[in-house]
Amino acid sequence: MPVDPKPGLPPAVPGERRDLQSGSRRLSYYVVDPGTGTRPLLLIHSINAAGSAYEVKPLYEHFQRTRPVYALELPGFGFSERRDEFYTPRIMTDAIQAMAAEIGRLHGGVPIDALAVSLSSEFLARAAAEAPEVFQSLALVSPTGFSSRTPRDGPPGSTRGRPSVLRFLRFSLWSRLIYRALTTRASIRYFLRRTWGSADIDEGLADYDFVTARQPGARHAPYLFVSGFLFSGDIAPIYDALTLPVWLVHGTRGDFVDYANATAVGGKPNWSLRVFQTGAMPHFEVRSAFIEAYESFMAGNVSP
Repeated sequence: MPVDPKPGLPPAVPGERRDLQSGSRRLSYYVVDPGTGTRPLLLIHSINAAGSAYEVKPLYEHFQRTRPVYALELPGFGFSERRDEFYTPRIMTDAIQAMAAEIGRLHGGVPIDALAVSLSSEFLARAAAEAPEVFQSLALVSPTGFSSRTPRDGPPGSTRGRPSVLRFLRFSLWSRLIYRALTTRASIRYFLRRTWGSADIDEGLADYDFVTARQPGARHAPYLFVSGFLFSGDIAPIYDALTLPVWLVHGTRGDFVDYANATAVGGKPNWSLRVFQTGAMPHFEVRSAFIEAYESFMAGNVSP
């Protein structure tokens, strides 16, 4: 049965929170529309043990003053439904496409700018490859799928899933205990330090991660992440198929610094690469510099 978060979960970002259907799944998203008539911006958090829209909060808070901004919470995270089901890249991609279609309906079909963090970049890229007319530009922040150790050219629809790992994690005797251990305050801070590549993590994000990880059903989607089933095995042709402007951004510290395969797209005229001297969340660490660079990228890709 679908499980909704407890009422005690606070909003991840300001603005109005609304619900949206993606197939039979209930999604949640935040929106602020200042009524400026400018192009909408969609922001998508990463996938981890405690993902939420809080991960895009610095960008949401900045852009809400000047343009319509939407922050989607993917299936299994935040205020979206946290079902006990087999989460896949297809489910996540469909959620992004449903959100993009809703934004299009609300704004007269204008193509949107969209930004995703880490693994969610793969879902956003797939959504844009399948429906490029919906998007004006993509920003991929610390995207997965470019590591020298990553299988990237598998059969269409394949993943990097390990069934034995998933069976172990889901075994009823210890399933909840393992997730609790992964999401203690100490564990959350440990993983954030690996993401930042330093001890100077965002304390608000650490606090929110702990609260959202204590909601009913919180372990279901993360277990598909940990066991590899949310990582696409065929991501290389998806990235290669993109023809709209793409901004690839990554840092130089922490666990997310292997972008050896970025050379495959680095020479394409529609791809731009920017490296910050940060960890995997540059929009937290160097907010102003990140926003300035992102605004410049988007301004250079406005349709006549």
